[in-house]
Amino acid sequence: MAVLLTEAERAADLPALGETGWAAVEGRDAIRKIWTFRSFSEAWGFMSRAALQAEKLNHHPEWRNVYNVVDVTLTTHDCDGLTALDLALARRMDKISGDAEVARDHGEPVACLCQIHARR
Repeated sequence: MAVLLTEAERAADLPALGETGWAAVEGRDAIRKIWTFRSFSEAWGFMSRAALQAEKLNHHPEWRNVYNVVDVTLTTHDCDGLTALDLALARRMDKISGDAEVARDHGEPVACLCQIHARR
């Protein structure tokens, strides 16, 4: 079973993900990113590559696709929060997303998740 990120892991890893466009989901211990691709085909290709990475990790995103937009939320459901699996999948998704545009105004700064573990 996955283990929630420690405060030290959050402080070390979340700021870098925030710089790439990942944001905190209000009211949840989760991160979210929204990509806009040039076409539906590019969005679908990204989702197919991301699905293969998710399968390799045995960790699957919450996601939504409308035409060329892919909206992804990552959290580990069996422990109700962020784990190393979420960080690994986020990094892999970032690597395969190519030059897609990233929405940066869809959530809270990830820095707020650095303290969420302390409140549990």
